[in-house]
Amino acid sequence: MTALPRLDDVQRDRVAGALLAAACGDALGVPYEFKEPLRADQRPEMLGGGLGDYAPGEYSDDTQMAVCIAEVSATGADLRTEPALDRIAANFLRWEREGATDIGAQTSSVLGAVRGHAGDGLAAAMRAAAAGLHQRTGRSAGNGSLMRTAPVALAYLDDPDALAEAAVAVSELTHYDPLAGEACVLWCAGIRRAVLDGTFDGVREGLDLLKPDRRDRWAGYLADAEAHQPERFRPNGFVVPALQAAWSAIIHTAEGPGHLENALYAAVRAGNDTDTVAAIAGALLGARWGETAVPEGWRRIVHGWPGVDAAGLVRLAALTAQGGTQN
Repeated sequence: MTALPRLDDVQRDRVAGALLAAACGDALGVPYEFKEPLRADQRPEMLGGGLGDYAPGEYSDDTQMAVCIAEVSATGADLRTEPALDRIAANFLRWEREGATDIGAQTSSVLGAVRGHAGDGLAAAMRAAAAGLHQRTGRSAGNGSLMRTAPVALAYLDDPDALAEAAVAVSELTHYDPLAGEACVLWCAGIRRAVLDGTFDGVREGLDLLKPDRRDRWAGYLADAEAHQPERFRPNGFVVPALQAAWSAIIHTAEGPGHLENALYAAVRAGNDTDTVAAIAGALLGARWGETAVPEGWRRIVHGWPGVDAAGLVRLAALTAQGGTQN
């Protein structure tokens, strides 16, 4: 990895916001997952419940899996390397054993296929299991790798090309279809630009990081999201409408004070996989507006496996952006 960028106080606040706002979006969406969508006049709350009988403010598998990645990225490891990917894969298995309050069918199938593996070669075995699932079913572009991708972006603020490589490498541990990896590239590019420059321009800039023959397809998906409200993109268990719903919620909410909060409400109101769409949106919103834009009431109660609260999420994000060193 190249030299880390020198971050000012505002950029460090944005780094802190990425994982924190993703977790808050996750916890905000938990009570409404796969239920009747909320009306425009209903405001989501962190009530708990949901598919895992969560406590108020408790985040779900979206953030739990992001923490699995962040525990490795926070050491300064290059996430493109097999040793780092082995550690992430091992964390996924530890999470499945100890903390998986909810787990998607695709991820469950892949992790189940490598249960009992350990050490060197675990990541390769997990990738092979993901590829095998795709070969059997032709369906491996769920939203499960996009929901957890934020730590990858924070690890490569200095290098967009390395960011794209790492985003695909981490996605492919469980999601073989190129659409899943490409979605992670675009969202990580968006988070990177949001941290560095305070804009949402990076999502579209990320098109240049995709293979040339894939760019027009994704440009069309983004244009569709920009033309329609979030509710258009359901069901959203597939990675494309999940990204579109999150992007639409961000784009169609007025920027300025309260944008983070209001866009997350819009993401939850999109319905269906509410915690995941809001977690995806939250990562980009937090990277744009920072930790200080996250409501104090959310920061006070957000928490989840493995015992990580708001301060813990901020610490993992900061260490990741700093290459594993304390500032």
